[in-house]
Formats: sequence, C-alpha cells, structure tokens
Amino acid sequence: MKYLFGPVYSRRLGHSLGIDLLPPKICTFNCVYCEVGPTTEATCERREYVPTEEIIAEIDEVLASQAGGKPIDVFTLTAMGEPTLHSGLGAIIDHIKANSDKPVAVLTNGTLFFDPQVRRDLQNADIVIPSLDSARQESFERVNQPAVCIKLAEVIEGLICFRKEFYGKIWLEILLVRGMNDSLLDLQALRDVVARINPERIQLNTVARPPMDSTAGPVTQAKMNEAQDILSEQYQGQIDILVDFQGTNMMKGSRKEELLDELANDIEAMLQRRPCTIEEIDKALDIRNRERTKKCIDMLVSAGRIEKRIHNNREFYQ
Repeated sequence: MKYLFGPVYSRRLGHSLGIDLLPPKICTFNCVYCEVGPTTEATCERREYVPTEEIIAEIDEVLASQAGGKPIDVFTLTAMGEPTLHSGLGAIIDHIKANSDKPVAVLTNGTLFFDPQVRRDLQNADIVIPSLDSARQESFERVNQPAVCIKLAEVIEGLICFRKEFYGKIWLEILLVRGMNDSLLDLQALRDVVARINPERIQLNTVARPPMDSTAGPVTQAKMNEAQDILSEQYQGQIDILVDFQGTNMMKGSRKEELLDELANDIEAMLQRRPCTIEEIDKALDIRNRERTKKCIDMLVSAGRIEKRIHNNREFYQ
C-alpha cells in the first residue's frame, strides 16, 4: 500500500495502523531532532498533497479484509511531516469513524491549531497527540526551527483553544534536547503553559533515535525526572516518561511465522518512516524471534535497501 503501513505495535496506542498523509518532508517545522531528516518544504499552506480518495480507498481495502487479519487497535494519522497540512484530514477521520468502531489518533506538532478549520477537522478524532517542546521563543526557534508563518504565541493559543473545543483525549508530548530546551527557565515556562492547556496526560521524551542535526543529544534520566517534578507543580494529571533509559523490553505480543521476504518488506516499510534498532523492530512487529529479525536486516543491508547508523553507541537501521 502507498499510504497505509502496519499495523505495528506501539506502547502508547497498541496495534496501530498508520496512515501517512504527506510526501516527505513537508512540514511547518525543521526540528533538530527529527528522525525523518531535514524539511524540504517549510509551509503553512493546507492543501490536498496526496489524493484524499486514494487514502480512503486504501482504508476501505483494509476494512474489507479485516476478518482474520492482523489486529488493529487504532487508526493513527501521521506523516513524514505535519499531517494537519493535508486539507482532507477531516474527511479521512470522518470516513474512518463512519465505517469502523476503532478509535482514531492523530500525531501532530500542533502548529496549525490557531486555524479554526484545523480544529474542526480534528473534532471527530478520539486521541490527538500534539507536541510543544518549548514555551520560550529562543528555545522554540533553536529546537523546532519553525517556518516563518509559525508564531509561538499562536501555537500556544491554538492549543488552549483546541482544549476548550475538543471532547476527545489530548496527550501533549514534550521532547527535551540536551542544552537546547532543558534549562530551568525552559521547564518553568512549559509548566505555566501546560497548566493552561490542561491535557489529559503529558508525555516526556528525548532524542532516542539518530536526529537530523548531530548536535541534538538526549537529556539524562535525572533531567527527565526534574522536568516531571517541575511540570507537576501546576499540573495534576498523568505525566509519562516515554524514553526507556535501561533499554528494557516493555512490549509484549506474538506473531505467526511469515515468509522471510514478506517480513523483510514489513521491516523496510517501517524503517522508511523512522530509524529503529533491531530490538525495536522485533518489538514493534511482534516478531519475537531475534535471529529471524537479524537475518532479515542483514539481507536488507546487503541488498542496499537499508543502512546502519550509530547514535549514542547504539545501532540503528534506516
């Protein structure tokens, strides 16, 4: 399929069927930590970057073949860029809700929430996961490198407006980059803004995969704990720390044996969207057979279909 991928297992969402709404890499940001690579088109223009009817046709194909197929817990709208730039976003969400009982999640950087139409398009989603990495202009520009059309004050007000209008769940993700947006002033500014947004939960993250900018590094576990403590001074909801500092296996699942070439295709499709370690591939695809996973990866590397990269002394494939 051209626009749908998975389902892959996610600790946050379960078995997630991804829907990729944009060609790479059209975005309102050019984040230093982005695992997809540098933005090629920085814009705030909403339009139909890929045909809405083609995306819906693929969704219908999956829905028609669901009996006995791989389990799907959630449809996740995402992009190798900013998905709310697609003008068909609302129609796609509405189509899924009209034809499936599965929840719809949207991963977004939240930059276009100042636009009332974007907020309306998201109304029928069940979970929206926007990001806000900084509430200070200097750090915002350093980490997110926004398009000229994006203003931090509008981003924050858009998130606050969306909270007032949206009846689903909002999980706000904050990604901390060492030395860029992790100072005491940064964390206190985020604390004050998060209290105004009041999401259902906050998800703290850091640079865990090879970033676009090699100077973007992860914060320590102590810094993450400090951020959690500061945010909780004015926020009473749940604060999750997403990064696994010990590298332990926290995902469960099983997967029936598949042909090696089919498994290799699944791995390649997954790595087209973000770099992963062997362990992450094994978990996300529920393979639970490290030797088999390694064999597929070696085959893909030898064929030149993927390559190995080193980040923080860990091997990633992309």
